[in-house]
Amino acid sequence: MDELLELHRVNADRFTGLVSHIGDRWDLPTPCDEWSVRDLVNHLTSEQLWAPRLLAGRTVAEVGDAFDGDVLGDDPVATWRSAMSAALAAFAADGAISRTVSLSRGPTPAHQYLEEMVMDLAIHGWDLARALGVDETIDPATVDRLLVALSANPLGPSRYFKEPLPTTEDDDEQTRLLALVGRRA
Repeated sequence: MDELLELHRVNADRFTGLVSHIGDRWDLPTPCDEWSVRDLVNHLTSEQLWAPRLLAGRTVAEVGDAFDGDVLGDDPVATWRSAMSAALAAFAADGAISRTVSLSRGPTPAHQYLEEMVMDLAIHGWDLARALGVDETIDPATVDRLLVALSANPLGPSRYFKEPLPTTEDDDEQTRLLALVGRRA
């Protein structure tokens, strides 16, 4: 579990670095259909805001619509940093990833929830990097972990990830990972 917590921190740091360099480019399009940079960061910020509450034992119904809509406000960078810091602390708390959380799909082991959070930070970090035109490299240890996870439990298309794309033997691990979530490097 320590590895998963470390991957969470690595990807959180990467995403935070990207958010810090957005500047005035919040309206840029991203690889996520119909999402601007602001929409993408808002989505990830909302996810981080949920984590402390879910890990504390609250249900989706109890949290309700508290994090619907624009959660970024007038200072999106500060809001992101605060939300991410709280999520990191919540997952790192003693026994947190041994718990069960109540997600919309039902009771879920917290370590599985954390792995999903790592995936969102990594993949949407790639989306944000692509939108900003900066280095798109995903942490190699994260790529390895997510390739194993997605190979064992493939995702179907969703509002966040598209249908998997074909790959070739010559494709590197990051390209294969991105293809599994419908992205072309």
